[in-house]
Amino acid sequence: MKLIISLLATASLSCFANTTVIYNVNGYTPTYKGETQHFSALVFKDGKIVKTGNDSIKNSFPDATAIDGKQATLLPGLVDAHGHVIGLGNNLSQLDVRNTRSADEVGKMLAEFAKDKQSWIIGRGWNQEQWPGGEFPTAADLDKYVKDKPVVLSRVDGHAVWVNSKAMELAGIAKQTPSPAGGEILKLDSGLPSGVFIDKAETLITQHVPKVSHASINTALDNAGKHLLGLGITSTHDAGIDYDTWQVYKQRSEQSTLPVRIVAMLSAADPQLETMLKAGKYKDMNDMLSIRSVKVYADGALGSRGAALIEEYADRKNHHGLMLETQEKLEQLFNLSFSHGFSANTHAIGDKANHVVLDAYENVFKKTGGILLRNRIEHAQIVTPEDIPRFKTLKIIPSMQPVHATSDMHMAEQRLTEKQLEGAYAWKTFLAQGSVIAAGSDFPVELANPFDGLYSAITRMDHNQLPEGGWRPQELLSRDEALRAFTLGGAYAAHQEFKVGSLEQGKWADFILIDKDYYKAPISEIHDINVTQTWIAGELKYKKEE
Repeated sequence: MKLIISLLATASLSCFANTTVIYNVNGYTPTYKGETQHFSALVFKDGKIVKTGNDSIKNSFPDATAIDGKQATLLPGLVDAHGHVIGLGNNLSQLDVRNTRSADEVGKMLAEFAKDKQSWIIGRGWNQEQWPGGEFPTAADLDKYVKDKPVVLSRVDGHAVWVNSKAMELAGIAKQTPSPAGGEILKLDSGLPSGVFIDKAETLITQHVPKVSHASINTALDNAGKHLLGLGITSTHDAGIDYDTWQVYKQRSEQSTLPVRIVAMLSAADPQLETMLKAGKYKDMNDMLSIRSVKVYADGALGSRGAALIEEYADRKNHHGLMLETQEKLEQLFNLSFSHGFSANTHAIGDKANHVVLDAYENVFKKTGGILLRNRIEHAQIVTPEDIPRFKTLKIIPSMQPVHATSDMHMAEQRLTEKQLEGAYAWKTFLAQGSVIAAGSDFPVELANPFDGLYSAITRMDHNQLPEGGWRPQELLSRDEALRAFTLGGAYAAHQEFKVGSLEQGKWADFILIDKDYYKAPISEIHDINVTQTWIAGELKYKKEE
């Protein structure tokens, strides 16, 4: 009998050996059942949640490692359901012209940046809507500062490039070069290319940019991962990866060196899409990498007037934007994805694009199935009120980025009529009908900070708390709804709602500590919340320097 008791005691000790209790916290988690739980202690073992409760829970785990949370607020790790990881990593090392106030300001930054560069100069972030007059820039604006090296600067949304004359010369662009289907070469009054290439016209330039190496992809991944961890993002959905990134991600997964959880969508625009699809879905044992969807592109962006609209743009007569694919082509891509067991996540911003994409999904579902694959429409920004219920009927997940509304609101009112705005950025309407919203930021188009997104979702105001009461406030979300969209919503969209997104028993111990109470802080302070610690699978991955 003594031997049995001794063995049981040893077994009991070993079962607690890898157990950690973090106590004295102000913890919140959404739950699968739709509630929000409040707790003061969290127990995890071997990377997974054992239970949550009050501080007395420590007494049940006497041999566990105990960590005093010092009354910090603790939330589940945040899920960004739409970003561009390598783009973010590259942005951190390339020329970043976000928030510039004129073409000349960009030029001055470019001249300084180009001093020690020998080849193509790549940058991103310009937005002509923030400049006097709001007009698109020209190659001449860049030539004044750099004319001996090719320059390619992506618009903030990634749906246009602004280049200098050297870049056009190397790409063989001339007066007679036609705009490709789904793209537009902006022209000067003389008929010459202006230096701005929209949507599918971008590739006329970008195909000439030297190919990126695996080493640079790895560096960008590490830089992006470090940045995201510091913002409390433990999982991100990478919206459209190419073949080389696909290879790097799988290598890093096998080496167990991915910095954050990644749910990667294969880019439908990649020439090797079928090769990647034939390799099958991918998921590692620790849920650090999941590849089971294809990113399809239906239209452009609102800021470059590439979003496809049913009625003409309010600020450009007879212009309806750009469909990047026909409905027939969309249906072919959906069929291809579904036949390999992959879902289709389709970029659609304008109301025409959303309508065509919904029609394409509906047709394919009727013919070949695929409705249960948790297909998504990425952005779903401008949708007619008649089409919103179809998302629910067709089980389409609206993958939306709240910060787009507060970034776009002034520009959207110029581009669109009141009628066109009726179903714009309609988060509450989607939730009210029972749709699951997967929230994200679309970094590096927007800043990756998820607390910016939470603030936008809750207020629909800019950081100066304007407009008072929020822009189109009928679509405001509650704090609970917003947090759920940035946690369980994204997890559901990735088929991971039983793995991540909340701090419930058996899920991965992905959580963050923050310096303010998300639920009780004044609304005006939500975007100022700082992350002090980020944990993934029970391991501390980031700690803010004190």
